Amino acid sequence: MGVSNKITAVLNFVALLSSIAIIGAGFWLSSKADNQCTHFFRWPVLILGILLLVVSLCGFIGAFWNKKGFLVFYLFCMALLIVLILILLVFAFVVTRPDGSYSVPGRRYKDYRLGGFSSWLREHVTNSGNWGKIRRCIAESDVCVKLDQEYVTADQFFAAHISPLQSGCCKPPTVCGYTYMNPTMWLNPVNPNADQDCYLWNNDQTQLCYNCHSCKAGLLGNLRSEWRKANVILIVAVVILIWVYLIACCALRNAQTEELFRRYKQGWS
Repeated sequence: MGVSNKITAVLNFVALLSSIAIIGAGFWLSSKADNQCTHFFRWPVLILGILLLVVSLCGFIGAFWNKKGFLVFYLFCMALLIVLILILLVFAFVVTRPDGSYSVPGRRYKDYRLGGFSSWLREHVTNSGNWGKIRRCIAESDVCVKLDQEYVTADQFFAAHISPLQSGCCKPPTVCGYTYMNPTMWLNPVNPNADQDCYLWNNDQTQLCYNCHSCKAGLLGNLRSEWRKANVILIVAVVILIWVYLIACCALRNAQTEELFRRYKQGWS
């Protein structure tokens, strides 16, 4: 086995280990309450991780045992994977760049405005056709129940780092001026005309602010935060893939040279 083949085999083993990290990130994303309710966003990273695992295994076999067919298949699939990951990275960066969050006085958490997020996310996640199912899914989860279990006093709650989804769906917008009773019960708004969501808030635990625009914005805020974290893993993965791909090209040339040399020797024997 040539030196380049050995290096490619080692690098593909590293890529194989990297694919496990990507698969883990995919499972992490799919386990989040917001991604459980938005099925479209659950699978891209997980699927890419599984594909990388299979392709890296083919590359390892091709390089270690000098199998030309495996190397050709590996190089084609690796090029395709690199392109797919780059497309996903650019797309995720573009649609998650706008940030609909804004700070509110006296609160450590932020409130969220739907118009601050990208139009693509608003159209594909929070449109009327999708929101009904997503709303029911969020209402049936323990996203808001956890707040009642973790915070008792107003000071505790106002100093908390709650998620965008909890900020948007489990409480009314701060601008409404509701009085805190507990994290999911608020009374007597002093400024009900400040936002249309002020009239949509309901202390019924099955209603809360699930019909509010702030809840949709909170969902997008969660998706944005999680996908930007996943992007870091994808950037590392694509750098490794490009590096491995270039050396694998050398391995293929080495395999072709060895095959030609072997045929040359057989012709003279």
